[in-house]
Amino acid sequence: MKYAIIIPDGCADWPIEFLGGRTPLQAARTPHLDALAESGIVGRSGNVPAELPPGSDVATLSLLGYDPLRDYTGRAPLEAVAQGIELDERDWAFRCNLVTIESGVMRSFTAGHISTEEANELLESLQAEIAPRFPFPLRFLAGVGYRNLMLFSDVIGTTFDIASRTSPPHDHTNKPVEPALPNGPGAELLLRIMRESREIFADHPVNRRRIEEGKLPASQCWLWGQGKKPNLEPFARRFRKEIGTETLPGGMITAVDLLRGIGKLIGWEQIAVPGITGYVDTDYAAKGRFAAEGLKKHDIVCVHIEAPDEAGHEGNLEKKIAALEEIDVKIVPPIVEALRQSGDWRLLVSPDHPTPVAHKTHTHGHVPWVVAGSDIAPMSRDGLNGPARFDEPTAERSSFRFEPGWQLMPWFLKSRK
Repeated sequence: MKYAIIIPDGCADWPIEFLGGRTPLQAARTPHLDALAESGIVGRSGNVPAELPPGSDVATLSLLGYDPLRDYTGRAPLEAVAQGIELDERDWAFRCNLVTIESGVMRSFTAGHISTEEANELLESLQAEIAPRFPFPLRFLAGVGYRNLMLFSDVIGTTFDIASRTSPPHDHTNKPVEPALPNGPGAELLLRIMRESREIFADHPVNRRRIEEGKLPASQCWLWGQGKKPNLEPFARRFRKEIGTETLPGGMITAVDLLRGIGKLIGWEQIAVPGITGYVDTDYAAKGRFAAEGLKKHDIVCVHIEAPDEAGHEGNLEKKIAALEEIDVKIVPPIVEALRQSGDWRLLVSPDHPTPVAHKTHTHGHVPWVVAGSDIAPMSRDGLNGPARFDEPTAERSSFRFEPGWQLMPWFLKSRK
């Protein structure tokens, strides 16, 4: 059996008045996804427990079959794993976004989608100028673009704990940042670093160049997503009853460290794809080609596409619809064709969480999914009042639903012959 998972990050949405009450999934031209819906099963799941924040870290763990209430230890540690960083029991990892804050308002949580090369220069300055000011190990590590890390070795053992609170910058676009600042144990340390980063970045050569080019400067770093060393059971071992083996070679295609880290922890090989960016300008066709090729080597391939989520954060309806249409025409067909040529197969397409363009950030709530395959019979059309589509209304009318969402994966994997 060959399996494929396609994650159009954040593509679930709310009805939009401009679209006549339709969602972006309904408005987008997605004939290939809709064909899967007609031949398979559409349903919905709730991937984020009410007591946890609706981030991609929590939601993706759930989508891949891991109970976040048991397995989640924070976002930043997952990204540290992607960079090959070994954490010990004293280490705390933090996301270190480069952001643009003007007059106390979050102008851009990406610092105008700053490049990785520019981010490297800024992180080097933080390491050289801030780290020596503290009597304990402090490391700033460049990632991809605005997404970076800070590692803090808690040699005292009392600086941070479960009551420490931070907030994702993408939750506060065009909003005052004061209510979102760190609080609780360790907050003063984080606030000090963020303040000092403003001073270092104020006249930094990178920002001078960006301003001259008409781009937003990175005004400071923003620390959030803290956590400690994660420990996830390998995917094949976790689902050995469903797949009948503990050896299921897996591959992950993604442009973001979070998914790379999760893939590495659960035993999946990273499939490198040139030209992918984690934004709407990514090379969708390359993802489709490399996924199809990857199915020759791997028994399960997961393709993550960040573009719909980024468009949702920007509140850009046109970009979100365009991303969905690119996924439909350039990623879905080559994967389906490769699966069909492999013999028995199964495909799951599901976002992790909603990122409504009207809200510009992640929300709790159900997401639609579609499952199709060589042994999947079309679901009953009773009560659907029309053809099945891969969209929120079809999912809402379906009797197939998983709450909590992590129960979807074992159902998807289990043989029904």
